[in-house]
Amino acid sequence: MILKKGSKGDKVRQLQLALGITADGIFGSATESAVKKFQKEHGLFADGIVGPKTMDMLSEQKLDSDVSDKLIITPSIQIENYYLPKGQYLEGKYNNDYIILHHTAGWDNPKGVVDCWAHDSIGRVATEFVVGGQRTTDGRKTYDGQIIRTYPEGCQGYHIGKCGSSYMTTHSVGIEICNMGQIKNGKTYVNTPCIESQMVTLKEPFRGYKTYHKYSDASLKATHDLLLYIANRDNIDLHKGLYQWIKKDGAKAFDFQSDAYYGKVKGGMMTHANIRKDKNDLFPQDEVMDMILSL
Repeated sequence: MILKKGSKGDKVRQLQLALGITADGIFGSATESAVKKFQKEHGLFADGIVGPKTMDMLSEQKLDSDVSDKLIITPSIQIENYYLPKGQYLEGKYNNDYIILHHTAGWDNPKGVVDCWAHDSIGRVATEFVVGGQRTTDGRKTYDGQIIRTYPEGCQGYHIGKCGSSYMTTHSVGIEICNMGQIKNGKTYVNTPCIESQMVTLKEPFRGYKTYHKYSDASLKATHDLLLYIANRDNIDLHKGLYQWIKKDGAKAFDFQSDAYYGKVKGGMMTHANIRKDKNDLFPQDEVMDMILSL
């Protein structure tokens, strides 16, 4: 397959990821220049056209050439690599002691979340995993429960923000669940409608809201299996932190935990809301608590 200026699609995006440039799937002037630079640096004819020789050289250099739509099969889950461009995450080898649960306050498509991170102006802010959900406007389930890995294993992204523990910032793996968060008067935070089947009403308000976009059964099943996978991979105790707090306090376990904020909880699992007073991810939906306690 030949790729050149004017080409579009997933193959172009994979090429752009391999070159470490913005991956928008459109082979324009910037991509052509990057190809010519690569060809020149590796003794190839610098015509900006990606043929077999250039593609073979990219593969030999292993410049993220393995970040295609290849599925990683584990005993219970499938994880699709859909990597951010180089520079959008911290490269190296980071060991994780914590798992932090987030919801992305975004739409249902996990790849859409990754693309948004790739093109924003806030730098290396990302979680390693994103779990797809359902669409608020019509209940669409196209991406429900789909799991995406956003950068190579061992690398890191900033996903906590202001926290009393700098250690936690670079020693935690984040899971982002696609969810639109709080619902007010039947609408999301971006003023789009939410159909009734996508809403859940909590017994008590959480962070000022009682109605939220419901975490779907499929997304929670995927999160459950992903948590087990990460815990085994990184040797993290899932029964420390949130699990203990739910057993003790029920829904109140999702409130801010000062010991967690200051890093006094050594390892385990918690939510973004446990360490940030200004966040509501995750909110204490009954099915979320059941999922955590089933681990």
